[in-house]
Amino acid sequence: CKSCMQACPYDALYIDPDNNTAAKCNYCAHRVDVGREPACVTVCPEHAIIAGDMENPHTEISMLLARQQVKVRKPEKGTKPNLFYIDGDEASLNPQATDKSGPSLWNSQARGVGHYAKAAEKMIGTNNDIDLLQMVIDNELQAAYQKKETENPNYIDVLNGKARRVYDTPDKGILWGWEVTAYIMTKAIAAGAFLIPFLAMLLGYEVSTNAKLWSAGISLVFLALTGLFLVMDLDRPDRFLNVLLRPQWNSWLVRGGYTITIFGLLVTVWGASNFFGWNIPEKPLQWVIAVFAVLLAIYTAFLFAQAKGRDFWQSPSLALHMLVHSVMAGAAVFALVLLVTGNENWMSILGMTLIIALAVNIFTMVTELTMTHPSTAAHTVVEMITKGRYKNMFWIVAVILGNVLPLALLIFAPSATVLTIAAVLVLIGIYATEKIWVEAPQRIPLA
Repeated sequence: CKSCMQACPYDALYIDPDNNTAAKCNYCAHRVDVGREPACVTVCPEHAIIAGDMENPHTEISMLLARQQVKVRKPEKGTKPNLFYIDGDEASLNPQATDKSGPSLWNSQARGVGHYAKAAEKMIGTNNDIDLLQMVIDNELQAAYQKKETENPNYIDVLNGKARRVYDTPDKGILWGWEVTAYIMTKAIAAGAFLIPFLAMLLGYEVSTNAKLWSAGISLVFLALTGLFLVMDLDRPDRFLNVLLRPQWNSWLVRGGYTITIFGLLVTVWGASNFFGWNIPEKPLQWVIAVFAVLLAIYTAFLFAQAKGRDFWQSPSLALHMLVHSVMAGAAVFALVLLVTGNENWMSILGMTLIIALAVNIFTMVTELTMTHPSTAAHTVVEMITKGRYKNMFWIVAVILGNVLPLALLIFAPSATVLTIAAVLVLIGIYATEKIWVEAPQRIPLA
């Protein structure tokens, strides 16, 4: 599922292309167990890598740690790393200290390698040597014709001590791509489709059986799509049942999987009871479903918070961000449903619900983007969203089309037609926002 790759602040994990599961350096356990040193220690001609028992004061590594000035990478993450650098400089240890370099003859990995080089994978599948040769030529041409300022060092930067990156780790790209964005979107609709009629009932409105069936049907359809996108994102889809059958309860992926399952079962019972007229206590059932609907809406925020490698996802307002999106999505979907079912008395709350939710959403976005971020990585993501790569999608699609315009229309020109237009714009804005919030933090290099 790649959660561990997002959680590792050191970019130490990768997907093994042979079995499509996560892997990392195992400290040559097969060698260490029989008293030998790791292969990297043995092969290094400069004796620059030292391994051993740090708790034994007589080992070389313990004596070096006692005598030398050493640094570790990202101590603020609290992982207590056991990899130490003697005379390690900030530019080598902190990926934010240098800008990503352009392509060069010794740095042609920016497109990714192995499992992550999707274009190369497709070409290898064709067994066409000419295509592979063409790819190599294209890479070299790109390196040869790069801009002059990336070819030659800027001597002012050198004199000012600004380091330049000339070698980089393979770029793993976006680990959680459009499938995760889509699953957050469908999950928001599934939860919101129940929460909106439930809110109407709390406010004293009578919700018809037909509306309840629409609510249950929409929730179940989009919940099924949520599960589909989740499975599609796995590099080993055949193992998806392990999340439920062999759970690791500290993971919010497991908790979320059970939340989805229980919510789906409860909504199915609720929908069936309305369809068949079963005589079961409906109000207690609705309250239980509402609790799981809220959990369904927000659990991804806690999953993202476990991804310690991505500082921007550690925002305390992310749960509110996702809950508000769920309310917005539910209200927007029912604004479109009434075109088919006709208006009901309780649907008069849709416009005001959208107005309040949009106002809260704008406030939440402003808070997330203007709050003081504790790390350079999180601040860089904010710059990328507001001024960089995602600025057009953010300002034009997410902010103006997805929030400001529908809010203005609903306040100053309320009508059934405007409600429909606003609903479509809101759904577009939610998807654009989630795409940015999912992708942008993953573009910050961890190593």
